[in-house]
Formats: sequence, structure tokens, C-alpha cells
Amino acid sequence: MVEFQTPHLDAIFHALSDPTRRAMLHRLSNGEHTVSELATPFNMSLAGASKHIRVLESAGLVRRNVRGRTHICELQAARLAEAQEWLRHYERFWTTRLDDLEKLLRDEDRTSAGATGPRPTRPAKP
Repeated sequence: MVEFQTPHLDAIFHALSDPTRRAMLHRLSNGEHTVSELATPFNMSLAGASKHIRVLESAGLVRRNVRGRTHICELQAARLAEAQEWLRHYERFWTTRLDDLEKLLRDEDRTSAGATGPRPTRPAKP
């Protein structure tokens, strides 16, 4: 079971809260990219991209390897499982609640249909 009050979970959701970082993660899901490649679609400086990547690194979502002067980033998706487990808890909650609501509405429909009797049908117009 995932702890729901951990600094890791806070860091993950903080990292995911930014659309630029989410887009970077999406690109990394297709394989490794350099910082320059990650910065290009956003028309941002390498320093700006590096700040985003540091947030992703601190959340454990990205690992950066330095090869010479080139910084290569790769996705570390295991940490996303923590966020997914947290979300899954609420998915189960809402699924149960919606199933209960559906049952209540169906029971209500059956009760009201029985109280009023079948509705008369009108003959089709010629």
C-alpha cells in the first residue's frame, strides 16, 4: 500500500502540475532525449529546460546521465505508480459511489413504474 502523505507523492504531483514537464515526460516515454531536444518544442533556453528537468529528477521521474558535455534524460516511470495508486484509491471510491447511485435510480424507476402502472401506448398515425 502506498503511503498517501509522503514527500515523494507531493514531489510527483508538483512535477506533474506543469504542462511543460508533462510534455517532457511524454516525449521521454518514447526514449532518451538530450536536454536540448526536450527544450526545442518549447522554444526555451537550456537553462529553462534544465530547471524543469531538475524538478522531474527530484520527483524521481527522470534520470539524467552526462556523456561528455551532453546531458541525456530518461524516464523513470516507477514513481508514476505511486501517483497511480493514489488515484486508483479514488477511482474505486467513485466507481462504488456511482454503482450505488445507479442501483438507487434503477430501484426508483421500478418503484415509480409499478405505482403508475404501464403507460398506455398510442396507436401509430396513418
